[in-house]
Amino acid sequence: MGRKTSPGLYQRDGIWHIDKRIKGHGRLCESTGTGEQEEAERYLRLRLTEIREATVYGVRPRRLFREAATRYLLDNQHMPSIGDTAMHLKQLDPFIGDLPLGRVHDATLTQFVKARQRQDVSNRTINIALQRVVRILRLAANVWRDEHEMTWLDRAPHITVLPETNRRSAYPLSWEEQGYLLRALPAHLAKMALYKMNSGCREQEVCRLRWDWEIKVPELLTSVFLIPLDFGGRRPNSGVKNGEDRLVLLNDVAKSVIEAQRGIHDVWVFPYKGKVLAKMNGSAWKRARVRAAEQWEKDKGEPAHPGFARMRVHDLKHTFGRRLRVAGVSFEDRQALLGHKSASVTTDYSAAEIEHLLAQANKVTVGDQRSSPTLTVLRRRAA
Repeated sequence: MGRKTSPGLYQRDGIWHIDKRIKGHGRLCESTGTGEQEEAERYLRLRLTEIREATVYGVRPRRLFREAATRYLLDNQHMPSIGDTAMHLKQLDPFIGDLPLGRVHDATLTQFVKARQRQDVSNRTINIALQRVVRILRLAANVWRDEHEMTWLDRAPHITVLPETNRRSAYPLSWEEQGYLLRALPAHLAKMALYKMNSGCREQEVCRLRWDWEIKVPELLTSVFLIPLDFGGRRPNSGVKNGEDRLVLLNDVAKSVIEAQRGIHDVWVFPYKGKVLAKMNGSAWKRARVRAAEQWEKDKGEPAHPGFARMRVHDLKHTFGRRLRVAGVSFEDRQALLGHKSASVTTDYSAAEIEHLLAQANKVTVGDQRSSPTLTVLRRRAA
């Protein structure tokens, strides 16, 4: 005869499960996570002990950080950034996933921090992961309660974040650097980069730009793009950063790029091999910026500025904003052209207002560099 099974245990699909009524608690139904009877019985005894200690003595049941992280992901599936959060929690899991919530603190996070630093990850990125830990621990201590009305954690510990002195500053391009970069980029990225430097759009607003967002302005013989606030971006729930529809005005250079793209694809303005380009900041971009810096050094006889050699796609937007400022464009007009959120910025413009903003945007075109404002940026070179 086989071994007698403890009351409340049964097997389904090779795994032992609990289904047991407990006086003063109700019904306990959950998987033991094992196909071994002896291990399942140990787990059942542990759960019964935890329930008794919680019910009779008010002892808080032990919960692992992985359990809390899973709850956080399930509770916040609607958040646009939940994909990034899941990525950070996955990176944290080997270090603290199996730890009880009460043992997650600075000392137990040290190995995670050191491992990420060895991978040359910025302090800013490490801090984003640590901030996710802080959020989960605070919810466990202050919000989440079990069936005994006890919080998951007695008190959330203080988690120390890293100094962000190594955070990379924005790097607006000079006109000459722009030429080196555009010549080094593949044709499809060069068009997108030129458009980005003359429209102030973010990366995904360029990659996912659609023809059906174009609106004709016949009074001015031009058109604009109105990007829906929830257009998607890298994730289905993401979109325009400021949470409002984004009006994109086209100066002469941006307009010429758009006109050259007509007829290439029925839906996407900047398709790559017939599909949406997931991001501009891929391997082709990174190789191109290295080639541009190398060509600069070859031609000039001196190294390119480190900021140019490591330039980010987002620096193209900074370039547009800096050039607008140098050209004397007002703060309010810069906000409108860059798509920044402001109580005075709207997408309801008259033709006269659009004409004014286009005139401001055209102050940074390079049709005749002799009449274009000179962009002089004070830059400290690396020692």
